[in-house]
Amino acid sequence: MNHPMNMHTLPLTGSCTLVGAGPGDPDLLTLKAVKAIARATVILVDDLVNEAVLVHARPGARIVHVGKRGGCTSTPQSFIEKLMITAVREGEHVVRLKGGDPYVFGRGGEEVQHLGEAGIRVEVVNGITSGLAAVSSLGAPLTHRDHAHGVLFITGHAKPGGRAPDWAALAATAHAEQLTLVIYMGVSGAQQIEAGLLSGLPGSTPVALVQHASLPTQRQALTTLEQLHATLVREELGSPCIIVVGEVLQVLQQLQEAGPRLAWGT
Repeated sequence: MNHPMNMHTLPLTGSCTLVGAGPGDPDLLTLKAVKAIARATVILVDDLVNEAVLVHARPGARIVHVGKRGGCTSTPQSFIEKLMITAVREGEHVVRLKGGDPYVFGRGGEEVQHLGEAGIRVEVVNGITSGLAAVSSLGAPLTHRDHAHGVLFITGHAKPGGRAPDWAALAATAHAEQLTLVIYMGVSGAQQIEAGLLSGLPGSTPVALVQHASLPTQRQALTTLEQLHATLVREELGSPCIIVVGEVLQVLQQLQEAGPRLAWGT
């Protein structure tokens, strides 16, 4: 007697790759990312991906925009995952194209887990994360033997119903261990972030704010922790914006002495 074949036992002839498109500048794509995009028959594109990277797509590739941006109307994550699973089972070579790196606040871990539960193996191609590109664009490092012994990447936007970061504890750790804080999606909570960090870090701690890192539209402001929120408002900086906090930014101040490059806010 024949039994209906379970969907989880269907032979998979397609493939799925999560590809980091980098912070925005299309020249920052890796060669591996370019090759993956060129092989794809279906490309699911996130909102923050620069359209210019799609020049590497093969003729006839189906391109589907599935916007995901904090604070905005987004395509439901569950729907995106269903699209990916269905396309792979239909034999498509799927690329999920994400801004930055899939594994740095890109929900890549969730997608790999859910596709794995459906019996689909996923390859991940890393991309340059915007937190790194933002600081590099200013000419500053994230670590420095004299100023920063490590880096802490953290989101300023908690999952709905989830616990917000303990900014006071993070400030104490950053101060004790000489860490650079790189905060993603922190614009809407900037006042709370500033207040929390001031409980463990001096108000004079240098801060860099970088909007649209690596793109021609990039805007930035250099300020201090006690002026973080006021500077965001005054300079009208909005999402996507990276907030960098730490003494490592003293390197920029030292570079200023050799010749002014960027204006520090007050």
